[in-house]
Amino acid sequence: MTMTGALADPDQPFAVFRALEDQVRSSVGVRLFTLMQVDHDRGVAWRAYSNMPEAYPTSGEKPIPENIWTEQVLVRRETFVANSIDEIAAVFPDHALIQSLGCESCINIPVVIAGDVVGTMNCLDVAGHYTPEKLRAADALIVPGALAFLLSQAGSASG
Repeated sequence: MTMTGALADPDQPFAVFRALEDQVRSSVGVRLFTLMQVDHDRGVAWRAYSNMPEAYPTSGEKPIPENIWTEQVLVRRETFVANSIDEIAAVFPDHALIQSLGCESCINIPVVIAGDVVGTMNCLDVAGHYTPEKLRAADALIVPGALAFLLSQAGSASG
């Protein structure tokens, strides 16, 4: 489904989340795709969307870690790239689960709205997958990602 078609779907924000996943898949490729929302005041994040809910469900919160990933993505607002399981293991304690799903590379794209990082788009695939060309293509995902997070926030406010 296209993003335009997803906007008309009453199943919000999930229709837009699925359309965003389709756009990610066609532009940069992805095996595991999740969207994490961030609450800086409380120091927690939670998964708003997952294309593998058995392994990565959309329930619960987890504390935001204090590591190089946090500094790069949430503070400096830069995309994080890891193209090997060793690079992933350096920042993510669930690296064994990630590897068990056939993923050994990732990009985490910060979603910034009105100056605040409200979440991240997380794309994982096979080792070495996220080349410089794919990272350039990922820039086109920032606006659709922001739209998806805005719809999610609007749904939370009205629900």
